[in-house]
Amino acid sequence: MSNIDNGLDMELSSGIAAYETKFFDRAVKLLSPLAEEGNPEAQYRMAIMAQNGLGMVVNELMAYKNMKAAADAGHGMSQHGLGFMYLEGECVEKNEEKAVFWFRKAAEQGLAGSQATLGMLYKEGRGVEKDPEEARRWYKLAGFDE
Repeated sequence: MSNIDNGLDMELSSGIAAYETKFFDRAVKLLSPLAEEGNPEAQYRMAIMAQNGLGMVVNELMAYKNMKAAADAGHGMSQHGLGFMYLEGECVEKNEEKAVFWFRKAAEQGLAGSQATLGMLYKEGRGVEKDPEEARRWYKLAGFDE
């Protein structure tokens, strides 16, 4: 691993540590350049901070752009987060079909929260045709006894 890679890993690790310990001002400073360079871990955390005004003013466009970029890169938690943005109409226009698409992507990576949410959406017929069997299948994958 090159010294440049080590430096980036250290910045990412420090940025994530600042985020997790709620030093959001520091997290923004460390993670923002990495997010701009396309790092999905940094993009995910920048999206959460921008969406909730942590370490910065609320910026829904920044939140959406970072969440979408990380989700497109295959980051499971970002796919889950983007699903909720579409489901609730936060930072983006509400679209339950798009929510299902992103929850499915995350669920296929094994995220139990996305699997359970898909179960609920199939049970209620939100964004998909109501399908009790499919709902049970997703709930079971999530470890729920329905």
